[in-house]
Amino acid sequence: MTTATAPLPASAPAPAPVWARRAAHAIAWCAVPSGLWRIAMASGVHVGYSDQVLRDVFDIPGWGIAYVVGLSVLTELAALFPLLLVSDRWRPLHPRVLAPLAWAASGVLVLVALWQLVVAFTVESQTYLSSGTAQTVWGFTFAPLFAIPALMTAVTWSYAKRHQVAFRHGTQL
Repeated sequence: MTTATAPLPASAPAPAPVWARRAAHAIAWCAVPSGLWRIAMASGVHVGYSDQVLRDVFDIPGWGIAYVVGLSVLTELAALFPLLLVSDRWRPLHPRVLAPLAWAASGVLVLVALWQLVVAFTVESQTYLSSGTAQTVWGFTFAPLFAIPALMTAVTWSYAKRHQVAFRHGTQL
């Protein structure tokens, strides 16, 4: 069984380039290691923190579990947002709304990445982990998050560039 595809209207934006699709998928994958690390921490797996630090600082067991798991879920959901920018199938928002929203998200991600670097290298953050090995594992699980701002900016630029041509021709997608 074959399916016929209808030709795109002349003023429709071009499909997302392959590199932009790969970058959007990479963003989703970049959030996975830190999310798994947090879920392991919430599940009671030793991730480099002593039981006292988990109780006193992170409130695990307790409300800290909901916070840590919720943060992991929200991070992954946010990391799936760029897939909307490269999808040709489902567009929940008009491109005139989605493009500025994507640029704002890119800016926020850059600020969050810089903030995370500050937090990662503060004395207090370094003293919670029990060993150098734990710090190394923590570093490897959170390092992919620092690629997200650059990837998101590239995907957003591609989206804006593709839809800018359609806006110039007066089409409303």
